[in-house]
Amino acid sequence: MPETDMLKRHGRTFGQILEDTSPSLAADYAPAHFKWEVDGKVATITLNRPEKKNPLTFESYAELRDTFRALGYAEDVRAVVVTGAGGNFCTGGDVHEIIGPLLDLDMPGLLNFTRMTGDVVKAIRTCPQPVIAAIDGICAGAGGAIAMACDIRFGTPAAKVLYLFNRVGLAGCDMGACAILPRIIGQGRAAELLYTGRAMTGEEGERWGFYNRLVDSADLLATAQAFAGRLADGPTFGNSMTKKMLDMEWNMGLEQYIEAEAQAQAICMQTQDYHRAYHAFVAREKPVFEGN
Repeated sequence: MPETDMLKRHGRTFGQILEDTSPSLAADYAPAHFKWEVDGKVATITLNRPEKKNPLTFESYAELRDTFRALGYAEDVRAVVVTGAGGNFCTGGDVHEIIGPLLDLDMPGLLNFTRMTGDVVKAIRTCPQPVIAAIDGICAGAGGAIAMACDIRFGTPAAKVLYLFNRVGLAGCDMGACAILPRIIGQGRAAELLYTGRAMTGEEGERWGFYNRLVDSADLLATAQAFAGRLADGPTFGNSMTKKMLDMEWNMGLEQYIEAEAQAQAICMQTQDYHRAYHAFVAREKPVFEGN
């Protein structure tokens, strides 16, 4: 399927919104393929096809990619929550709208698709805002990759994460899973999930470090949004630098990562938030950060 077909939109694109002079850019965004809400400085993306447990389509992949790329320019959003509607996170690619049509693509077309799905993970990792996943029910395939790409994950005891790629005759190395998942839960555990496609239970996910915390389903979204709000009220320039260093330092040695952090911290020391923190400490007050 040509990328132009994947990129059809309804409503306003981020590009159109960024040309607007309105002070609330992201709040006016109207995506076609998922639910978007902005409350204060926190945006919530809800995958919203609950009747099918929120599978992805060519269009929703592309729109997620474009949204996370554009969040780098949305100064009114300081943290993002990703969740799914109807008690499930995401079942991955829609069998009828993606899996079937892929059978008819040639190698260049297949590579265009697999690169686009990988671009969703890259966009989540490179957007400056912390991204928090709120995971309930089924979180499978590409849904597991999206959850894996987030900075923080909250789950429920009923959540089941499955990397199903090998169960449809494919490799487990999809959307960065062979690089990112071992760094979260360890090489051996990741290998087991990627070789077998079995479900990681909520209890296992918490014990292995995939989840930061398990909460009841009724409290899941509120917990994730409250945590996102806490980060959004923090020194968000500093948070974005932390996120960048967490990614960049994967491929560095001692000399490189110590120097990179020295430069990053020196840059942060020039921000007004650093000055605000000092003056608030002297005045015995709580600092109010503004992200600059």
